[in-house]
Amino acid sequence: MIGQRESVSGAHFAFTDRWGGVSAAPYEELNLGGAVGDTPEAVLANRELAAKSLGLAADQVVWMHQVHGADVAVVDEPWGERPAPEADAVVTARRGLALAVLTADCVPVLLADPVAGIAAAAHAGRPGMVGGVVHAVVRAMVELGAEPGRIAARTGPAVCGRCYEVPEAMRAEVAAVEPAAHAETSWGTPAVDVSAGVHAQLDRLGVRDRAQSPACTLESKDHFSYRRDRTTGRLAGYVWLD
Repeated sequence: MIGQRESVSGAHFAFTDRWGGVSAAPYEELNLGGAVGDTPEAVLANRELAAKSLGLAADQVVWMHQVHGADVAVVDEPWGERPAPEADAVVTARRGLALAVLTADCVPVLLADPVAGIAAAAHAGRPGMVGGVVHAVVRAMVELGAEPGRIAARTGPAVCGRCYEVPEAMRAEVAAVEPAAHAETSWGTPAVDVSAGVHAQLDRLGVRDRAQSPACTLESKDHFSYRRDRTTGRLAGYVWLD
């Protein structure tokens, strides 16, 4: 259920795998995405199971309506009955409030400055990474009092540069914005490494405390992958502060 978990000075980071939930095929088992065709009842049950396993209350987790952009929402309480806004990053200065990001090949980015009490979660797919979501979320954290040198950043399971095949023209367009994302598949064709691009951007922004998941979602049967399966579930990354 929780494939990876880490705590750093009162900041907590967690990434799910696909197991331990109630969803039926093709979303089996722990689908946490509410807009992929799974039943709402199953998604709600899975979100409650995942939250409980982390010691969280499900109604204290903030989700986003992700659209592959670079908009950031600043929050201090759950949405409640309000619809989540279109955003690909969410930032909070409220300790104890958990932020969540959904992925199934894109890069989930979790960030926290435990001293300032600022946490953030971002959805960095290829369009978002190129569009500046990493810069936007770090800027929003700094505006609330965070310092890049104190920020801990963790990226979760995502499709790797050896597997993310793209047309040559697309690779060139991405590399023109972020050279570190230039990659080649294991079979010798053009590729993009979004995780490498995200970490290069974080490094230039002064975020030194970083770690990257070794799991490739396309290669791993323990994770959902849109590129592999098309109709599938969504993983989640969670971040919160004591």
